[in-house]
Amino acid sequence: MISPIHLIGVVLTVGLLLLVSWLSGRHVNDARSFLTGGNSGSWMVGGALLGTLAGGQSTIGTAQLAFCYGLSAWWFTLGAGIGAAVLGLCYAKSLRHSGCTTLLEVIGREYGRRAETLGSLLCLLGIFISIVAQVLSSAAMISSFFRLSMTVAAVAGALLIMLFVLFGGIRSAGVSGLVKLALLYSCSVAAGLVVWHIAGGLAGLRQSLDDVYQSAELSRLSGLTDAESIHRRYGSLLARGAMKDLGGCLSLVLGVVSTQTYAQCIWSARSNTHARRGALLCALCIPVIGAACTLVGIYMRGHYVTTDELQAMQQAGEQLPATLGVIEGSAQAFPAFILHHLPAWLGGIMLGTLLINIIGCGSGLSLGAATILVRDVYSNLPARISPSNRIGGQLAQTRLTIVGLLLVAVGAALLMIDGTFINDLGFLSLGLRAVAILFPLSFALWLPGRFSQRAVLLSMLLGTVAMLLAKLWTLPGDAVYYGLGVALIPMFLPARHAHAS
Repeated sequence: MISPIHLIGVVLTVGLLLLVSWLSGRHVNDARSFLTGGNSGSWMVGGALLGTLAGGQSTIGTAQLAFCYGLSAWWFTLGAGIGAAVLGLCYAKSLRHSGCTTLLEVIGREYGRRAETLGSLLCLLGIFISIVAQVLSSAAMISSFFRLSMTVAAVAGALLIMLFVLFGGIRSAGVSGLVKLALLYSCSVAAGLVVWHIAGGLAGLRQSLDDVYQSAELSRLSGLTDAESIHRRYGSLLARGAMKDLGGCLSLVLGVVSTQTYAQCIWSARSNTHARRGALLCALCIPVIGAACTLVGIYMRGHYVTTDELQAMQQAGEQLPATLGVIEGSAQAFPAFILHHLPAWLGGIMLGTLLINIIGCGSGLSLGAATILVRDVYSNLPARISPSNRIGGQLAQTRLTIVGLLLVAVGAALLMIDGTFINDLGFLSLGLRAVAILFPLSFALWLPGRFSQRAVLLSMLLGTVAMLLAKLWTLPGDAVYYGLGVALIPMFLPARHAHAS
């Protein structure tokens, strides 16, 4: 149960970050500054990237996955860090010299409006899944700490996301990202040190895992029958299988490159050098946060069971050992650790930081999705149905679109509350974005004039369908391999016309 001290810490931290967001957005008076920021330094770029990458998936989702699979949960933030480095080192200069403000604009200029519109819609599917993950994360925290229903908590989380982005755009994400960087880094390092201390180091973590799986029913449910299998799962980076875990990392690396939200951070820099340095700053920071969250998840597995596991143990005639606690579900691993194993004042700050971090990530993704709709979809619709002719100005269109996206995301989140790994939504989301536009984007930037519109359209559509079918049919490995493989084939069809009007 959250204490008054925890609550004060949450309110003060959230209030501070919302104030910073509002102050930094006061001078946003036009669509361009709202969307790209315009003149950000390296730290601002890094803060914006971190603010959108280190959300619920990188923190709560990583601890959740570590609770069940140990060290392999680190792949989410490792992949995000590698992706940020690739974005800064390989793509930043080309993107900034393109003269465009969206990734789909780059594709549309090379391959025509149909490619731009199709790519926009396919990317939106991936981004929307990630927005749903942020709403799920925020709803879980709010409902846990304030005893609200999941429906009310999801609406509250979506409202906070709206407030965070509507009046500041990408620049507010960067400024508040800097503050979040300091808070999240400090809190994550503190959590990692506390885990190391109270667990008794690596040996203590291993022993606690051995102890919790003394339960025959828990061992049966997890498929871990001896110490070797326990240590193999929780101590391996490839616990879920090499193809699956490496596929998840690949989805992160390529998905970061293929996401409008992260590209906007690059465009917001005042120079190529600042863009590159900001991306590398994020690349260095986010894996450390993931490492701390992974440690927390492993520690919680050794000391807690979920309510479903407790019920199974009781039905099997087992009693819960006095040394074990109970949490509602694996997604509660990080929040429960903060409440029960950190000083209340530090826990309050950390809870507030996590909550606002999730909100900031959701706001960045929502802004990216809205930008695609306004710049790449609405403008290509027939005049009689395009919102561009009904709502004045891109800034108003973008803000209203964000509201609509989040309302739909709340509905989707409520359908996915139970039985979903937050990080698996993240892997799927980023993989879909990469499959849809990575090859057309890269070839438009580096090999212009060599591929046809027909090839690009087939690549986008067939690759996405292949990935979704592979996910639906649970084919071996990771679905992203099938999507990328199928997407690459049409790009080498004989070209009828390199450029499309």
